[in-house]
Amino acid sequence: MKTVLYIHGKGGNASESTHYERLFPDCKVIGLDYKTFSPWETGKEIHEAVVSLKTDAESIILITNSIGAFFSMNANLNGLIEKAYFISPVVNMEKLICDIMKWANVTEAELEQRKIIPTDFGEELSWEYLCYVREHPLTWQVPTSILYGENDNLTSLETIKDFAEKQGASLTVMKGGEHWFHTEEKMKFLDEWIRSQK
Repeated sequence: MKTVLYIHGKGGNASESTHYERLFPDCKVIGLDYKTFSPWETGKEIHEAVVSLKTDAESIILITNSIGAFFSMNANLNGLIEKAYFISPVVNMEKLICDIMKWANVTEAELEQRKIIPTDFGEELSWEYLCYVREHPLTWQVPTSILYGENDNLTSLETIKDFAEKQGASLTVMKGGEHWFHTEEKMKFLDEWIRSQK
């Protein structure tokens, strides 16, 4: 049987995976509650989960949300996944960190010196994280479909288009959509998008 593995975003959880059960009625749908929040640790958790699922699953489909996509792209999954669906993915973490530094009025020299700087809007800046991202460019070779909200406040349309083009991924932009797909209208759009990409 095919397995669908769902990787949630920040503040999400594995139970969100139940939404996808009716979209993939012939598959076993599982959500991963990862315990770590860095690309090197969470990537390892996702890799281990996929390798473990591979023992029983004939193939694995990945659905990720927001930073879950970034963690998955750091999980060394090339050759292990049949297809990926990225919802509002974070695809250029270096740019996002640099944007957050600008919003928080933090310089790179300051971050290097202090190592970790909390911000007023709840995001913690980490020098180790930024260095890791720079030293480990993404190498993603999984057939991927991307859903992006036109008004996503974390990733620009230019950034997502650039990523999709380089990856040969299909990109669907929801007019008026935001980073978080959660309203009835947005979830209906998401469901139709998945059906159209299957």
